[in-house]
Amino acid sequence: MKKMSKIVCILLAIFTSFSLLATDLKVGEPAPNFTLQATNGDYYQLSDYKDKQVVVLAWYPMANTRGCTIECKSLVEKGHLIREYNASYFMASVDPLDKNRDFAKKTGADFPMLSDPSKETAKAYDVLNIMRVASRVTFYISKEGKILKIDDDINTKTAAEDIAKHLKELNVEPALSK
Repeated sequence: MKKMSKIVCILLAIFTSFSLLATDLKVGEPAPNFTLQATNGDYYQLSDYKDKQVVVLAWYPMANTRGCTIECKSLVEKGHLIREYNASYFMASVDPLDKNRDFAKKTGADFPMLSDPSKETAKAYDVLNIMRVASRVTFYISKEGKILKIDDDINTKTAAEDIAKHLKELNVEPALSK
């Protein structure tokens, strides 16, 4: 029984670490609108950013797991690199809000972490995998609401640096001075 539990845990880790189902969404297509509650209690809607900012939506499998913690800490520690651009960034999962709140508190997340417990937005973005959690995929969405880039090759350790690099490659304008 112990061996079977270990095998199940290993399989779960494998299935939640990789993007098992490539998204059917394509670059240039409209990104699905969403309204999701974040760990700060606010609701965020993609359409609110139309004509204002680029949106980076980083889906992750499960709160409080090793890979997701490493990715989140990258965004906490190097988020200033992303904030150099006129972009808002979010991490999102299908975890319940309370689980994401706990995760945000443990990691010191200083950005909104979105919860999609109904899995409707994850389905719309085609990131829900066979384990019924989100695959690790990051979407870059233009101010016009179109998909600029879909990244399913995420290095959790360098997530923030990679997001900033992609924003630069996509010619996203610098952040507005405050």
